[in-house]
Order: sequence, then structure tokens, then C-alpha cells
Amino acid sequence: MRVDLHLHSRYSHDSRTTLEELVERCRECGLDRIALTDHNAVDGAIELARIAPELAIVGEEAKTREGEVIGLFITRRLPPYLRPEEVMDLVHDMGGLTYVPHPFDRNRSHFRAERIVELADRIDIIEVYNPWCDAAANAAAATVAAELNKVAATGSDAHSVHELGRTWMEMEPYADVQDFLPKLRSARHVVTAESGTGRRA
Repeated sequence: MRVDLHLHSRYSHDSRTTLEELVERCRECGLDRIALTDHNAVDGAIELARIAPELAIVGEEAKTREGEVIGLFITRRLPPYLRPEEVMDLVHDMGGLTYVPHPFDRNRSHFRAERIVELADRIDIIEVYNPWCDAAANAAAATVAAELNKVAATGSDAHSVHELGRTWMEMEPYADVQDFLPKLRSARHVVTAESGTGRRA
């Protein structure tokens, strides 16, 4: 199954994509599951799960006092501007998974490498390819994920509907949240030539 775990809709301040457009685009490009991870908002993801339950994973990209943290398979909003430990603990309290996106992207709030090591016990997934990061930031994320033996992810970070389907992961179908992580670990990461084109301002 094709999966994208990092993307945005009009519920984010920097996207205009409607939920209906997301559903249609997923049909066009063959995405089977997406995690809608709007900035500091979960309402869109909850609504997407209502209208397309077979497609949606409820998520949110929460801004912490350091970098950003995505919660996957969550049930309620993650408050912004908490310590990363607090956000990650809230995600796990909901039975969800923690995903650290673009951890070393210096153009956005980011983590120091030593903080990722300190937070390792709380981190489930590290994003090792993000089309809006430079090669050095992606390589650093891949290195730390490997060193910490964390599950690696590739996310589109799509903010427009046309960015969706340029990169994804192919994984075996999963039964539940507990089954998701080991299946994701062995996923195939796919990055097309169009990934990262049309860079946002």
C-alpha cells in the first residue's frame, strides 16, 4: 500500500487544499493511506477520517519550544509551544506514534542533534526525506535515524494538492497501530523526479 504521513490542508495557515481535493488527488495518484498533519490543528484530520475512513490517519504537526513533532493516530489536538517531551508523551498517552519531521532543517524551527538523542526513547519515527529540505539536512536526519535504530519515513510535506503523489512509501497492509511501526520499518521509499519542484516561498 502507498502511504504519505506528512501533508497539509486548508486547516493549516499555509495551505488552501480542501479535504475533497485531497481525496480526489489520492485516487488519481494511487495513495492508499495519508496522515493529514496540519499545523497546530487536528480538526481537518478528524473530519477527513469521518468522510474517508479507509484513507485517513488522524495526525497533527505541533510546534514545540524547539522543533516540530507530528502525532499519528491521535484523537485530539496537541497544544502548541510545549516542551517536546510533553507533546510526545501526550501522543503516546493517546495510543499514537511520534514522528519527527525535518529535524535539521535550518529554514524552520529545528532540533539540535543532541536533543534528538536525548528524546530518542520518545521518538517512534524520524523523517529522513522531506522535499523542502536541502540534501545535507535530509542526510543528517538519515544518519541519526540509523544510529538510533529508528523507523525512517519519507514525507511529501505537501501544502498544495499537486505536490501530493510526488513521494510516498510502499508498505505491507497493517492491522492496527502496533502493527504499523514494524511494517513501516520495512517500507520502500519512493521519490520521483518532480519531488521538491515548485518550492514554496
